[in-house]
Amino acid sequence: MLVLITYDVSTVNSAGQRRLRQVAKACQAYGQRVQNSVFECVVDATQFKLLKLKLLEIIDPEQDSLRIYQLGKNYKGKVEHIGIKASIDLEGPLIM
Repeated sequence: MLVLITYDVSTVNSAGQRRLRQVAKACQAYGQRVQNSVFECVVDATQFKLLKLKLLEIIDPEQDSLRIYQLGKNYKGKVEHIGIKASIDLEGPLIM
C-alpha cells in the first residue's frame, strides 16, 4: 500500500533538530522523499505498523505534527505529479 507521510517538527532547540533528523531517517528507510517534509512509502501492513510506531516514539506531540495518509494498494491512479522532480516507481526494478 502507498502511505504518504507529512510532518512538521519544531526546531527551536537542539532536541527538535534531532527529532527532525530522526523522523526523516525513519521515513527514508521505508520510502522516498518527494518534498522537504513529505515521504511516499510503499509498505505492507507489518512495515506500516513498524514505521508508525517508530515515528510515534520520535515525535513530541506537544510540539510536532505528523500526518499519515493511507492511499492503499490501488494508488497509481490517485497520485498525479506536475512539475519538476518526478518521483521514481517504488515498485519498479532498481537499476544501478
